[in-house]
Amino acid sequence: MLRIFTLSFLLLFPLLLSIPGPLFSKSVQYDIAYIWDDDLTNVLDYQNQLEETLGPEVALHLRIVGRKEGGYGIVYDHNGTALSSAQLMVQHSEMLRSEGLSECFAVEDNGYFQLYNVSYGLGPNLEDMKKHYARVYNYLGDEVGKNLYIEQTDKNNYTLIYRRRGDRSSTYRVARNHAKLLKKKKISTTILAEKNNPVVFGESSHLDDQQPASKPATAVATTPKAKAAPAQKVVKSVAKSRPSSPPPSSRKKVIALPSAGGNFEATIEQYIKDLRNKGKLASEEKTGWMVVDLTSGKSIVDINANKLFQAASMIKPFIALAFFHKVKEGALKYGPKSRRNMELMIQRSNNPATNWVMRMAGGPAEVDKLLRSHYSDIFKNTRVVEYIPAGGRTYKNSALPSDYIRFLQALWSNNLPYGKEIRRLMSLPGRDRLYNGTPIPRGTLVYNKTGSTARLCGDMGILVAKDRKGNRYPYALVGVIERDTRAANYGDWMLTRGNVIRQVSTLVYKEMKKQYKLL
Repeated sequence: MLRIFTLSFLLLFPLLLSIPGPLFSKSVQYDIAYIWDDDLTNVLDYQNQLEETLGPEVALHLRIVGRKEGGYGIVYDHNGTALSSAQLMVQHSEMLRSEGLSECFAVEDNGYFQLYNVSYGLGPNLEDMKKHYARVYNYLGDEVGKNLYIEQTDKNNYTLIYRRRGDRSSTYRVARNHAKLLKKKKISTTILAEKNNPVVFGESSHLDDQQPASKPATAVATTPKAKAAPAQKVVKSVAKSRPSSPPPSSRKKVIALPSAGGNFEATIEQYIKDLRNKGKLASEEKTGWMVVDLTSGKSIVDINANKLFQAASMIKPFIALAFFHKVKEGALKYGPKSRRNMELMIQRSNNPATNWVMRMAGGPAEVDKLLRSHYSDIFKNTRVVEYIPAGGRTYKNSALPSDYIRFLQALWSNNLPYGKEIRRLMSLPGRDRLYNGTPIPRGTLVYNKTGSTARLCGDMGILVAKDRKGNRYPYALVGVIERDTRAANYGDWMLTRGNVIRQVSTLVYKEMKKQYKLL
């Protein structure tokens, strides 16, 4: 592969040198740019795809920047010479083309500026920083809290930041105002340049820690042609339970519910139909949607929920379940190395980490057998048949939207081994298509896992919304859009279809808001 990059570079470089102007001036430095867009949400979504395609070493050097003429971009902070920049550009473009993403280009290290965040402290102790997080979050509120994170700056240090991604002067003004508000708490502020540091703690992690213990709702599920079951009676202030996972003998079977129907499901169907009529969804693209109200136990959307779709990275929590099942049986241990690989697999969707976890659990065939034999009430037609191939081109693993829902119900009901840890993993900060980029109010707790390939865009998760009194109302949502063939422009297809899922998630929240008088 290196020889291909070198040959491509040798063929291209003489042409690049012949380009007039300052592109390859010896007196300037160059970076590599991947995207410019007016919408920060699109840029952040695209960053995830770049990190998966180019790998973790490249991800360390990616920066979100602001453009002087407006908008945002992603650059590789190379600060290189003409020769090294052109060589790196060719190498990365080859990798991006292979995944259906747009090629990158070399740019002078000017014309754009660093973005800045507000920092509230730096320290080596993560647990102390979490306590510090709680003080700042509770004092500044949900508006700041949605973008409040603990980042790992190096192996031994953490920083608490308000990820504002603003220019230097406006971010400094925000930091100064926050310093005045936090003066009584003896918390000082400063500003730090956006460095794309790994995030280890955020709003969902914090809210997850704050949930009081209560009796969880019984797990429910939908099956084709099931008879109606009475709605469960659940106390109005349902909140997530945090006790340890039950022993295998106490694992309850899920309860079958009838398929959804009614006006709201028709609303979702009409929205998808309108997108097709406008050409924003192709005729070859099939979609699957399912929503279950975890407070009442009712299924409120069931559209193609029992049709098979590619699983992509949404299957990764299932792999985690197989691993934890073996830990419960004593066949594996959950130590620092496996914990780190689990976090990489779920939070950063790291494919090498996923394959490591799968190998430890016995490989794809063993994982598939374990899920079907021990959790057949959840996985009606899930198939794990391959490791994640190079570049993330996983098209063979598959699942039903209703399988995801049953898994989420069992997870919420504390009905899975190491369920508390799986919930923690799924609450770690990351880009999602259910909450990020939507008008859903701040302070909503989110457990999710996205999935993306050149043929599939999806997300599945639990959102825990609240009313003005602070009562919590959880619901599970799955949205999947799949093509028969690879998208010609994967980056554009992924961004637009991700926003379709966000819009459906917004419609679902509005429906839940009417039901429970949410914020």
